[in-house]
Amino acid sequence: MLNRKTLLTRAAAALLLGTVAAALPAQAQGQKKITLLTWNLPVYGEKIAAWTKEFNQKYPDIQVEWIDKKGTEWATFYQAQLAAGTAPDVVNIQGTLWAEYALDDRLLDLTPYLAKDAALKARFAPGALDIWSANGKNWLLPWYFSKTLLFGNKALMKASGIDAMPRSFDELMAASAKVKGPGKSGFLTTNFDWLYWPLFKMNGVDVLNPTLTKAAFNTAAGAATLAKLSEATRNGVINNISWTGRWVEPNTAFASGNVAMYLAPTSALFWAASKADWIDEKGVEVVELAGLYAVPNNHGFGVSKSSKYPDAAVELIKIATSDKWQKVFAENFSVATLNTAVDKALLEKMRDENPLKAKALELTTRNLDKMTGYLKTPKDARVKDIFWTEVQPVLLGKGDAAAALAKAQERIDRELARP
Repeated sequence: MLNRKTLLTRAAAALLLGTVAAALPAQAQGQKKITLLTWNLPVYGEKIAAWTKEFNQKYPDIQVEWIDKKGTEWATFYQAQLAAGTAPDVVNIQGTLWAEYALDDRLLDLTPYLAKDAALKARFAPGALDIWSANGKNWLLPWYFSKTLLFGNKALMKASGIDAMPRSFDELMAASAKVKGPGKSGFLTTNFDWLYWPLFKMNGVDVLNPTLTKAAFNTAAGAATLAKLSEATRNGVINNISWTGRWVEPNTAFASGNVAMYLAPTSALFWAASKADWIDEKGVEVVELAGLYAVPNNHGFGVSKSSKYPDAAVELIKIATSDKWQKVFAENFSVATLNTAVDKALLEKMRDENPLKAKALELTTRNLDKMTGYLKTPKDARVKDIFWTEVQPVLLGKGDAAAALAKAQERIDRELARP
């Protein structure tokens, strides 16, 4: 089977000629330019134009070109630009995809810039920069941030005799089992990007070892966790959309009011709230999962190492992550930014306007050292795909938990051993 990098490289080769052709006019004119690549944010053009205007006050001779790509297109596009030698200068990267480029020497180390600019470093919450750090270097600066939390449907929990949000995995399964009735289920989770991993971490199970060189999940605790999740799904305690849906499906299921507890990013709660008027501070409880473990769903800004104007590229990031523009972004999209001053002001505003959002966003910015299912390795996507391929059938009632984990370990260890 072709690995992810091979597929992207082939896609890059297919796009290479067109990319080079598109780049030639600006090169021929000798025009100074930096390119900004964002991730699925086409509606934000007016604000980005304002960033550019502010940037040009300091760099009037450098044009800023903005490109936006959907999440499904972003990696192929960026890989094609790398292959063509025309990588965008400033890149907005989601999740751990940055590790592939950083550890392949494709991103600029931002550590010296942070060392020279104390105010820049100080604007971010404690632990925020660590999320995008590896090998002692800072690769990205925070833009916006979400993480998994546990949401409780208060009415359904009360009707089912669930008196409080669970404080352990076993309590979560026991409470979920109390929910009865046609079409109703006790628990639901999102499954992409390791978002379900806190369920394993609560039982002491890690994805990989500390050096990220071998699988660590094939243990008695890992097999027991997988078996319990499988059994609960077969019995209808866990909604099977947990293992078959991606975004719209689980959010819609929670919005229906027929699910007692939902493990998902903050953004999922806000999406569901737009579809159901019962989702507010009176209808929903929000807590951090037992152990405070969470999987981040994060976006940051980095600079391609090939940039001809790295100082200017970093300046554009400084503008984008400044108090002024992060305040605008946070209020537009109701997101945490990990800019301390901005998040504090947003929470104060939200407590009056939308107490549920305020609580969810406040919890989002806590315990940043408790991130799990976040693999700072270029092979994160491949490890994820292998694991999911082996365990999804078990979660849906087919196959043996221990055998599936053993097979996943064998395949992942082999993958990690490859250069």
